[in-house]
Amino acid sequence: MGAELAYRLYEKKHQVTVIDEMDESFNNLHPSFQGRTIRGEALSQDVLRRAGIEQANGFAAVTNFDAVNAVVAYVARSVYRVANVVSRNYNARYQILHEALGVQMVSSTLWGAQRFEQLLYSADVRPNFSIGHGEVEVYEITVPTAWRGRELQTVKLPEQCLLVALTRGGKAMLPAPKVLLGASDTLHISATIEGIKELRKLVVRSKE
Repeated sequence: MGAELAYRLYEKKHQVTVIDEMDESFNNLHPSFQGRTIRGEALSQDVLRRAGIEQANGFAAVTNFDAVNAVVAYVARSVYRVANVVSRNYNARYQILHEALGVQMVSSTLWGAQRFEQLLYSADVRPNFSIGHGEVEVYEITVPTAWRGRELQTVKLPEQCLLVALTRGGKAMLPAPKVLLGASDTLHISATIEGIKELRKLVVRSKE
């Protein structure tokens, strides 16, 4: 993940510095990556300063150790006042540490398990974007046959669901109440876990 993230940022013309304790780890970087690499411990303030943390606009802690990620991210945010700080979390048991330190976290384990579960449920309701720790997500729904030709306002969504956009012909638009739904339309709906369960039931009923 670290190598992929570094290259994605570099490709978008950001100045990127990668810190790692082992020289061999830098071999995982994309061949086209030409950012800086620094060998050293992420917990070392000397290493962080050499990496330019005092001028950094963003910092990602993506080591293989949750406690290290949480602490380094906390230092970057509270000591060096980096504006955008994100920490990776592997083990759900360490989630409480990130929360206690007030660190913004991405949990690859929880997010991945939840994403697999959602994709296995139904192809009609597809997860698209996760917010927070997954409490709210944005889903895509291809308009069911029974809804086609109806005004958008006649589709009553369950509680804890909110329509945020409609895509037609690859072009997104804000949902207008009187727009007539077409066969190629996709609805984008934000929902909680409970809300999406009810939404799936609604889509199933529309096919009966």
